[in-house]
Amino acid sequence: MRIAITAATILLAACSTVPETRVPPAAVAVAFDRDEVSPVIVEGLADRSSARAVSANDPVRIASVSKLVMALAALRLVDEGKVALDDNVSTYLGWQVRHPGYPDAPVTLAQVLMHRSGLRDDAGYVIALGESLEEKLAMPEAWYPGAPPGDAPFEYANLGSPLVATVLEAASGERYDRLVERTVFAPLGITACLNWIGCSQGFADDAVTLYRSTGDIARDDASDRPPHCTIPIAEAMPCNLDNYVPGSNASIFSPQGGVRIGMMDLARLGQAILRSDSRLLTAQGFARLKEHVPPSPGNAPHFCFYGLALQTLYPGLEGCSDNLFPDTARRMGHAGEAYGLRSGLWIDPVAGNGLAYFTTAVPDRTVPEEGGFAAEEIELVRRAMQAGE
Repeated sequence: MRIAITAATILLAACSTVPETRVPPAAVAVAFDRDEVSPVIVEGLADRSSARAVSANDPVRIASVSKLVMALAALRLVDEGKVALDDNVSTYLGWQVRHPGYPDAPVTLAQVLMHRSGLRDDAGYVIALGESLEEKLAMPEAWYPGAPPGDAPFEYANLGSPLVATVLEAASGERYDRLVERTVFAPLGITACLNWIGCSQGFADDAVTLYRSTGDIARDDASDRPPHCTIPIAEAMPCNLDNYVPGSNASIFSPQGGVRIGMMDLARLGQAILRSDSRLLTAQGFARLKEHVPPSPGNAPHFCFYGLALQTLYPGLEGCSDNLFPDTARRMGHAGEAYGLRSGLWIDPVAGNGLAYFTTAVPDRTVPEEGGFAAEEIELVRRAMQAGE
């Protein structure tokens, strides 16, 4: 099925007279091909307190789709000769990153980006300003206990993202938010930021507030945006980055999930990946991003094919739960889930099109291991495909 983008269905279904817990969730889906970008679904309220309807490019926290942005920044530094994916990350940091049980095994950027370094989230992954990333990574709970980095099974771990982002800072000398702006957003004319840092007050004022399925506010209401503090800080630490040293603790930018961007701009990013746009990466950089990664033990059923922060959906493959789209096309991209939101950026390289979307107020998982795509986002994608026919 090809997503046509000549038709747009704008569904502004929300009504301020409906009780808050019954207001339809905000949802946006934007289709794109190599040449055009067009909204196909825009519905609900961006802010229930003001009854502001969502628009197609209102900024929203895209959760783990942010990891794909991080991979693009990393590959750009590879193109610039500032990092190598297979180097020991300790080379850049000036301190040793080592699995406590396997102190002789190096950790590489590629291993971390592919979730095969042995890192895991049992020790937590938010390291506030004033806290130590080095100390966090020295904790035994931060590592898979049964195998060294490189031999450890696939385990999706948010903790790897602060490590990658900090390595990129150390290698470039740039603060992570500014590095991503230079290497990913600015070349494409995209307006986006991490944890609202560097974006205008007007941009932040247009934010989509994230609500849980109960109607409770989860993130990004007025009290959680500028001019208020938007980064995690340790007790008694000032909320400013005046003395921040790049290469020390890029967790404060939430590289695992903190990108705020509108769906029109996220679709333009997907369009650039689809076209292998030279403003982002060289041909060699895109080849490394898109290289085929076979499944390995520990991936199935929710991450059967996962490379450098780029997942490939193989619908219909036995053992894989890649049932997001109603057809059998093999799409590449990344999904996001946090604070009642589900999001995604998915590209069909054969058909030459893709879809960027989010929906809010999705019920939490009943168990952490439930995994897979939510019924609400599957339904949104189905409607988006139908709307674009």
